[in-house]
Amino acid sequence: MKKIILSIEGMTCSACSNGLEKYLNKQKGIQSANVNLVMANATIEYDEKILNQSKIEEFVKQAGFKSLGEFKEIKLEAKSKKEKIKFIIFTILAIILMYVSMGHMASLPTLEIINPHTNATNYTIALLILTIAFIWYGFDILKNGYKNLIHKTPNMDTLVGIGVISSFLYSLYGMYMILKGNHNYTMNLYFESAAIVIYFIKLGRYIDGISKDKTKEAISKLVTITPKKAVIKLNGEEKEVTIDEIQKGDILISKPGEKIAVDGEIVLGKTHLDESFITGESKPVSKEIGSKVIAGSMNYDGYIEYRAEKIGKESTISEIVRLVIEASNTKAPIAKMADKVSGYFVPAVIIIAIITFIIYLLLGSTFKEALSTFVTILVVACPCSLGLATPLAIVVSEGKCASKGILVKKSEILENAQKVDTIVFDKTGTLTYGKLKIAEVLNYSKIEENKLLQLVASLESKSTHPIGKAFTDYIQENKMQLLEVKEFENIAGLGIVGKIENEELIIGNSKILEKYNINNSHLEDGENLSKKRNSIVYVAKSNELIAIIGVNDIVRKESKEIIDSLNRNKIKTIMLTGDNKSTAEKIANEIGITKVIFDVLPSQKANVIKDLKQKQCFVMMCGDGINDSPALASADIGVSVNSGTDIAMDSSDVILTKNDLNSINNLIYISKKTIRNIKQNLFWAFFYNFLMIPIAIGILKPIGISINPMIASLAMVFSSITVILNALRLRNI
Repeated sequence: MKKIILSIEGMTCSACSNGLEKYLNKQKGIQSANVNLVMANATIEYDEKILNQSKIEEFVKQAGFKSLGEFKEIKLEAKSKKEKIKFIIFTILAIILMYVSMGHMASLPTLEIINPHTNATNYTIALLILTIAFIWYGFDILKNGYKNLIHKTPNMDTLVGIGVISSFLYSLYGMYMILKGNHNYTMNLYFESAAIVIYFIKLGRYIDGISKDKTKEAISKLVTITPKKAVIKLNGEEKEVTIDEIQKGDILISKPGEKIAVDGEIVLGKTHLDESFITGESKPVSKEIGSKVIAGSMNYDGYIEYRAEKIGKESTISEIVRLVIEASNTKAPIAKMADKVSGYFVPAVIIIAIITFIIYLLLGSTFKEALSTFVTILVVACPCSLGLATPLAIVVSEGKCASKGILVKKSEILENAQKVDTIVFDKTGTLTYGKLKIAEVLNYSKIEENKLLQLVASLESKSTHPIGKAFTDYIQENKMQLLEVKEFENIAGLGIVGKIENEELIIGNSKILEKYNINNSHLEDGENLSKKRNSIVYVAKSNELIAIIGVNDIVRKESKEIIDSLNRNKIKTIMLTGDNKSTAEKIANEIGITKVIFDVLPSQKANVIKDLKQKQCFVMMCGDGINDSPALASADIGVSVNSGTDIAMDSSDVILTKNDLNSINNLIYISKKTIRNIKQNLFWAFFYNFLMIPIAIGILKPIGISINPMIASLAMVFSSITVILNALRLRNI
């Protein structure tokens, strides 16, 4: 199976996107198709042995829409100057049309040449000319409405098209009667109704287009993180190139104040990089030869040369954008419900309008009144607000999540995260850092602790032992300098020895003390550190034990905070680990987790998740995204705490690119706000139709409340604006 995302032109409401989606899913060779109204694209998974892009685009055309080719980037459809001028011109024409058609009713000054009472023919021709201009302006609406009706997927354009054409044809008949001398038809023309309905639809779409662009801003900002140009080193010389010209293996140069152009590896120099847009780490990260760099990182203070490894679509940023776009193209259950309702809604409205038209005639109403009611029902019931209710809120929220370092792969996660009642945490690499850090220092000398660790780190930097990394990390994090080491010696299985500042330093396990006949007068301290699951590092100087250092995989600084928060919100927390009982319970007690499942093999973790689900728990699993893959897949929601460079390989539902567990709280909070917003949008969309359709039918005419097609079209615009503004509120959460 192959997947492609196509840009689609011509979709105006949920009935459009729903109709296209249904049509595509019926075609042989298409495994699945998801159409996104807000992003104006379609994600299609298909069998490449049966179909290709051209055939799929032909299906899109057959359904009444146009494919603009493969979706490559998020384009903010900024309104061009030409389009703005056109809209302003038709706004002026709309005012003129209303003045010509209704000015005499309000006793406003009227040109004698187009006075309906004295020059009915000129009056009628003037209205016809102005209306034809609006028919041209809204020809795309009429064309799409007709196509969708022919393909049995009627939509908002179909409703408007039927109403406008009905009014226009009736008015042409009236004009024919006027030209024959029957001036009684002068007051029975509907030219202005047909024209103004089109104008208000265009007004709504103009506002809607601007609003849709705002929903994409958070996502599109990710694209602008990487620079457009870079400097490569070619034959010993510097050459400026565009980002598209960079090839894998090229050596690029980055100077202080410049951004990293592509993902790669440093081959020369060292510096500090700001990677906060990916990792959330506010402090600049120290980088040296062999370190990986991420496109978009800001170079603070050093000159480096790095080899290009991931370019174009392979880059970390491109992966993030792709994941967010694909997520917005999946449908949450609540969105599917709205689409289903919308799919039945349009045909139902057409039937209601026809039945009402017939009943009016049977009850003795004039053809004019019956037609006006028919058109009003069609226009007022346009499902535009219903179609925007869910996708707008989803896209805004997914953009918000992305800006907070939360990559949501499926829209349904935003609906389901607020249902979570149980969160299972893997220990190593999730609740803990997953790498050795200095846990405890017992200093028996008069040397200041920072100085002591500087001495140890300087010697350990010459070693390849994993424990040494804990000390060199400490030096980097605290921006300290390594000291010069002389006469370094690695003693296999025991430790290391070297001279710093002309004094011999001995570091290693207890056996190295025996080798050098150093008295260990702090046996009990060492045993206590061991009981805490620490790896013990003995430090001796001048044949005297000066310190014992415990190195361990320590708990993340935010672990206790997130567990306390979840407990307050009555979400059950469980630790799942392969460690023994004593180690697991020690960490659980430290951070506030009450239930611990220990001695569990990676292959058994998925069974634990399944057992919890059988007990009707809605389970979120939080792991490192590698060893925990089966458990992540088994959970209702799988969340991985992962570094930005691993995004492409990750298989979980949610990736926390900032490596911060507090993002779980943010996800649940955004989920709650999103579902609340969608329910509000759906309420107003349904409430509007339940309220306005009966009024359009004329149920309230006995008490003097009625509307005409022009008021109906204006009311429809306001209903859409209400939903748009409500969805955009999510940008502020």
